[in-house]
Amino acid sequence: MKIAFLFPGQGSQYVGMGRELFENFQIARIAYEEASDAIEMNLSLLCFKGPEEKLLLTENAQPAILATSIAALRVIHEETGLDPVVAAGHSVGEYSALVAAGAMSFSNAMRTVR
Repeated sequence: MKIAFLFPGQGSQYVGMGRELFENFQIARIAYEEASDAIEMNLSLLCFKGPEEKLLLTENAQPAILATSIAALRVIHEETGLDPVVAAGHSVGEYSALVAAGAMSFSNAMRTVR
């Protein structure tokens, strides 16, 4: 099956995003740990508990969206075996698409958007 993934940009963030993935899939927890290590902050805590005014700041929102997108991508791959043949993103979602395509490492993308 050929599938394309479109990743969201800034404005899609909300307190609690990714929490169900984190709680239910080890691979998502690993993604959040990798993201947090890359930018030296507890990103899962910010995504899951906020505060909202801190999550809305561009320097936090963009890494949070990227981490959540890659966590979701990894869960989809692990659970279904699906990989996109095409990946695109709106705004900061372009970095998720680059990671999905293998054109950029997750840790480098995290540092870049931070």
